[in-house]
Amino acid sequence: MTAAAPATELSIETTGLSKRFGHQLAVDSVDLAVPKGSVFGFLGPNGSGKTTTIRLMLGLAAPTGGSVRLLGEEMPRQLHGVLPRVGALVEGPAFYPFLSGAANLHRFDAADPHVPAATRKARVQSALDRVGLTHAADKKVRAYSLGMKQRLGIANALLAPRDLLILDEPTNGLDPQGTREVRSLVRSLAADGATVFVSSHLLAEVEQICTHAAIMSAGRLVAQGTLEELRQGGQARIRVLTPDAGTAADVLARLGLSAATGSGSAAYGGAEVLYAPLPEAAGNGAVAPEAVVAALVAAGVRVRGFATEQVSLEDRFVALTGEGFDVVQ
Repeated sequence: MTAAAPATELSIETTGLSKRFGHQLAVDSVDLAVPKGSVFGFLGPNGSGKTTTIRLMLGLAAPTGGSVRLLGEEMPRQLHGVLPRVGALVEGPAFYPFLSGAANLHRFDAADPHVPAATRKARVQSALDRVGLTHAADKKVRAYSLGMKQRLGIANALLAPRDLLILDEPTNGLDPQGTREVRSLVRSLAADGATVFVSSHLLAEVEQICTHAAIMSAGRLVAQGTLEELRQGGQARIRVLTPDAGTAADVLARLGLSAATGSGSAAYGGAEVLYAPLPEAAGNGAVAPEAVVAALVAAGVRVRGFATEQVSLEDRFVALTGEGFDVVQ
């Protein structure tokens, strides 16, 4: 959708990335380009190949075809040099349930040969502070809620400074306050210069925190770019609220606009909602919104509400995948 950035400006670059399981092609020739310093949302319905793609990027699974570069280095050839610069939370965190949150982080940190032991305690404390778990640092993980375990997984990804964070459903299990805290954390990580790659099923979260996004469907990458570019791929529409839906539809048809009627509601006092897509350019027969209103009023249509609406990310998702966005991968 948008011109690819030079490889030196990409934190993640995949070319023709594919993964086959028997006769099933789970990831099909994916060309992903994640700019450095971006907060990148990775979207797709259940079974679209998001988590498999992440596993391929991190060297947790071997691709059937194609290539991956993380932070400018070829994977998995440069895996040992790249992974210390990458923090990841994939498919939910796994911890020792009989140890405290702090003790779990100490163990994970001790297994990393690239970080100094002398500063381990301070780094564990700092990571717990950043995810709001200081109060539960000494509590056994088996007593943690799902949301607390999710936060602990993010803390584990932050034990050392990272150039790239890959977070698979980071707000899974969090209450609204926890979700806001993770949202703030992601923004702060990006402000510090890290690239944050977020796989999520929560469109509202992606629209609030991400600068770029990509959409997967049936193993294929169907769109990517900035959020604005993704929205502009769809068509703007008008929304009319009126009790004279039939007459309004006739007026819109005379203007060359194909109207669809939304569901009526008693709250609207018997009025109905009509939607009509607007042509994208004047050369294609575009009609100015004010001209639409004037024509409706001239025909005696009682207009109780009128608005122009830009396509939402959810609209684009449904248009590209043919699926609603009510599932979690």
